[in-house]
Amino acid sequence: MTYIPISPAERDAMLKTVGVKSLDDLFDAIPKNHRFPELNLPPALTEMEAAAHLGEMASSNENVREHLVSFLGAGAYHHYVPAVVDHMLRRGEFYTAYTPYQPEISQGTLQAIFEYQSLMATLTGMELSNASHYDGATATAEAVNLAYAQFRGKRKKIVMSPTVHPQYREVIRTYSQGMGLEEAGDEPTSSELSPEALTSLIDESTMLVVVQYPDFFGRIHDYTKLIEDAHAKGALVCIVANPTALLMLKTPGEMGADIVVGEAQPFGIPLWYGGPYLGFFTTKKSYVHKMAGRLVGETVDSRGQRAYVLTLTAREQHIKRERATSNICTNQGLLALAAAVYMSTLGKSGLQEVANLCYQKAHYAASELSKIDGFGLCYPDPFFHEFVLCTPKPASEVNQYLLDNGILGGYDLGKDYPDMQNHLLVAVTEMNSKDEIDTLVEILQEMK
Repeated sequence: MTYIPISPAERDAMLKTVGVKSLDDLFDAIPKNHRFPELNLPPALTEMEAAAHLGEMASSNENVREHLVSFLGAGAYHHYVPAVVDHMLRRGEFYTAYTPYQPEISQGTLQAIFEYQSLMATLTGMELSNASHYDGATATAEAVNLAYAQFRGKRKKIVMSPTVHPQYREVIRTYSQGMGLEEAGDEPTSSELSPEALTSLIDESTMLVVVQYPDFFGRIHDYTKLIEDAHAKGALVCIVANPTALLMLKTPGEMGADIVVGEAQPFGIPLWYGGPYLGFFTTKKSYVHKMAGRLVGETVDSRGQRAYVLTLTAREQHIKRERATSNICTNQGLLALAAAVYMSTLGKSGLQEVANLCYQKAHYAASELSKIDGFGLCYPDPFFHEFVLCTPKPASEVNQYLLDNGILGGYDLGKDYPDMQNHLLVAVTEMNSKDEIDTLVEILQEMK
């Protein structure tokens, strides 16, 4: 964002207009004990010095393109992004556009969002999609809000699998503070809890069951029976899905899911040191009025020509706060455009090829790593492109050894699951060559 400074005279004129004498007067309403203390900031830098300093700081970051081979996933994956994605994002018509409130001048933006929605609904097997959320974690938390609104607070229990992404579960707990919800199944020591075991936790007070597909450990489960059992008790089911995996696997819609959410970062969005990302949210038409965010629809104008409009915008800035579905959602339009361009560019066959490459390479890596003394697959379950590797030493030590040899290792599961200190979550995508996988194996064979 461009920084436009103001002169002292302009500042004083603005203060006079609002009726105060100094900048400090603007904060009189805030008790002094809640204000920031005097900040111990270094001396100011010139623009040239600041640019050099920031460049030096940025150079300390590791880069999976130039410096490291990466086998780290856990919700953010290193995929190839076709050049056309960035080319389209940088077009001024899209790059500077905000929420398309005025349809007569926003047809391009509205159509881009409509195409994104159509693609995500098809991918997940659901009936409709909104125009996106901040990321996969907030999209999952909004599923909780939808269920709470659907039952009007009469049901207040969430059954949440411990194999849902730990950060997603943490965001749900943050969102639900003050709602008086009861949580079941969400204990880091119960990582072995199967879908069947979750069924016993569902009762008539359950409003939502949350599972992940493939789960955080990369395992593939068919949740059809779990969903049937949840529906028999009157509960809704939300599946957190990896969009790339859906090109090979049974869709959540086919299983009977009520809500499908997740992180669309694998679709045309680089790793970017953690964001900004794109949360997708798809559901059934019957829940559309409880869904957070925006919904773009297709219609015809006064001349009978195809046109696009914001069909649903149930946010607090549009309707009464007590009727709003969410007060913390956004139009991640630029990122939704990236996902739409990515999917459109690759097409169905191209997306399936990416998924197949991920699957085949991951299984080759798992097979070769399992041959190393002391290493082995922790679970026999089918997996997509991520798997848990049991290690003879703590995963943190294994990762440090790999980093010393130019490889960014997997995710240390001991960070979130106390009983999994020697468990490494390894991710393989189409970006990992056979030579890179073989090098990973060779380095771990040399580890003492």
